[in-house]
This record gives sequence, structure tokens and C-alpha cells, in this order.
Amino acid sequence: QVQLVESGGGMVQPGGSLKVACTSSSASFSVYNMKWYRQAPGKPRELVGSIDSDGSINYSDFAKGRFTVSRDNAKRTIYLQMNSLQPEDTAVYYCNSVFRAFSYWGQGTQVTVSA
Repeated sequence: QVQLVESGGGMVQPGGSLKVACTSSSASFSVYNMKWYRQAPGKPRELVGSIDSDGSINYSDFAKGRFTVSRDNAKRTIYLQMNSLQPEDTAVYYCNSVFRAFSYWGQGTQVTVSA
């Protein structure tokens, strides 16, 4: 069983930046495709961005130009750098680890954008 632990959430003012991280317990972290999702109150969970084992990166439209996904395989960690945050970015942010038929989720970290 792979455990994922998110960290770095918090409260930030509109226009501010925040970087969240997700650390995996798996010694085979480098083979996993990793994704960031978010879920706002009363809304379905949505994909933010992804970074595959080969390093290819994709973003949802709302994240393009503001959010950056990266990974450090030596630290078994992925990151989500969020800039120009707005109140509508308020959500619980989750990381997801996928390899073949295996999919694991972290517990989430709260990001609140408010003045």
C-alpha cells in the first residue's frame, strides 16, 4: 500500500502564491504517473495537472500559466506551485499516484484564498 502525504496548504490573499507538496512512501515512485486534483465545497473533484513518469506535463485550462507541476524522484515528491491565486482556487488539493491498475490518493491539503 502506497501512502501519499500532502503538505504546504494554508491561507493566502488574492494574487498571492503557495506551493504544496506530496510525498510518496513508494520506493518505486519514479514509475508512477502523478496528478494533482482539487475539490471545492459542493463541487466535484477536478484535475489540476499531471506529471508522468517520463516527465511529460499537462494542465487543465484554468491552471495554465498560473500553476506549475514538478517532481523530484530522489525525494519521492511532487510539487504544485500556484501563482496569482484567486478566491475560486479555494479547495482541498489532493495528489494521486497511478501505475497500471494501481491508484492511490493522499488525504488532501486545504488551500484558502481570501482577503
